[in-house]
Amino acid sequence: MIDIKIIRENPELVRENIKKKAQNDKLHLVDKVIELDKEWRKTRQEADNLRAERNKVSEQINQAKKQKKPIEAFLKKAKEIPEKIAELEAVERNLELKIREIMYAIPNIIHKTVPVGKDSASNVEVKRIGEPKIPNYPIFNHAELAERLSGADFDAARATSGNGFYFIRGKLAVLHSAMLAFARDYMIEQGFEYVIPPFMIRRKVVEGVMSFTDMNNMMYKIEGEDLYMIGTSEHSMIGRFIDSNLDKKALPIALTSYSPCFRKEIGSHGLDEKGFFRVHQFEKQEMIVICEPEDSYKWYDKMLQYTIDVFKALNIPVRQLECCSGDLADLKAKSCDVEAWSPKQKKYFEVGSLTNMEEAQARRLNIKIKSPNGNYFAHTLNNTVLASPRALIALMENNQQADGSIKVPQALWKYTGFKEIKVKTTDKDKKEEKEVKKSKEKKKK
Repeated sequence: MIDIKIIRENPELVRENIKKKAQNDKLHLVDKVIELDKEWRKTRQEADNLRAERNKVSEQINQAKKQKKPIEAFLKKAKEIPEKIAELEAVERNLELKIREIMYAIPNIIHKTVPVGKDSASNVEVKRIGEPKIPNYPIFNHAELAERLSGADFDAARATSGNGFYFIRGKLAVLHSAMLAFARDYMIEQGFEYVIPPFMIRRKVVEGVMSFTDMNNMMYKIEGEDLYMIGTSEHSMIGRFIDSNLDKKALPIALTSYSPCFRKEIGSHGLDEKGFFRVHQFEKQEMIVICEPEDSYKWYDKMLQYTIDVFKALNIPVRQLECCSGDLADLKAKSCDVEAWSPKQKKYFEVGSLTNMEEAQARRLNIKIKSPNGNYFAHTLNNTVLASPRALIALMENNQQADGSIKVPQALWKYTGFKEIKVKTTDKDKKEEKEVKKSKEKKKK
């Protein structure tokens, strides 16, 4: 949520920002806020005038009593004024709610470095890290490979839960957990405090950390409860500081958190019928930073590098993709995606996202920094360290051998206890091998 002073003083800036975010249907909201704000300020002034008059009448009553003069007219007026003030205060509160609701829908002002574009097609590749290779042998589809490794059961997951779910088994499950443990320990080494947060949050926190559109498309509501299942631990981690006045000496607050994540995945892309790519639940190691406004873009660069370092250690080539204005959710001032190379698809796919919200979340959640010259809003940032099983797909494909086995990156050996996951040969495979062998022998003869 932006500061209403920006709309009062520079409404054209807000309109231009809405256009850059390709949300022209929201342009009328600026005029609506200006209209309601004028009405609110007029109502507040009337209430303030009545409060001043009430004080004046109280003094007149005291003077009349001292002078033993009639006070009935003053008493009548003194009784009427509070009723009028109460009426104006009710109007004021109603206007505040209307203004706030509209302000929630007006997108945050984007950073000056954000490229302008209509949608994700206009996102800009900034750099590549690691060489994207295509092996000279076939790469199995990750779902097929997971089954060949006896590492997944998608059919059973569909039977128990429907599309968008999975069972990860055996060594593949160990590898999945090892990646998250490695990401956790790496962030702790960088000085981040490790936290396991609540996996459900109240609506007031949801409204503070994301837009209404994102909330409806992503969040699962617990029936009969004021609780939502988190789509990412950023939500509860930032929400932890709601209505806080932070000591400057305590900043920056740098936290890394583990959680399962739950998402509806509503949209045109649909769900994976079989596989790990687009699912209703996954696990993630997240990082968040709450800091002084002047430090937030230094942290933005640091946080990006942490994610890149994790993927480098896992032998996964990645690229940084700068999100354009039209691809930024309402609260985002600047954001970039980290995408991993897929040898199977011969393209990159998203494995993480870094965002600077500047003061948008802090303003909604009332997270301020204490100062002798007046408290002010903090800046908040969030970034994916590693989300699996998406990262698991990238690891499987980029570390897959010719026979379908998976080489475990050295960084994970101490977490897995093994260096390789081998394909288990089935009776069908043995039969095919024998036939190939016989065919070769015949050709030699």
